[in-house]
Amino acid sequence: MDKNDEMGISNSIRTLRFLHDEMTQKQLADLIGVTRQTVMAIESNKYSPTLEVAFKIAEVFNLPLEEVFRYRSVKS
Repeated sequence: MDKNDEMGISNSIRTLRFLHDEMTQKQLADLIGVTRQTVMAIESNKYSPTLEVAFKIAEVFNLPLEEVFRYRSVKS
């Protein structure tokens, strides 16, 4: 099992940014009030956002939360 298999939360932020006029990580960060480094970490699944930040990201893309983030149980 690799590291991505262990991650319970995944997201489609990179794809969504591309589909929204190739929005940069910095542009998204400015819209949601975090740093570019935070967006980079969330996008690469190295960091799970707070619920508030997750909702803000979904709002930027005008999508329900579950279309931006997915949770997969890691129970064996």
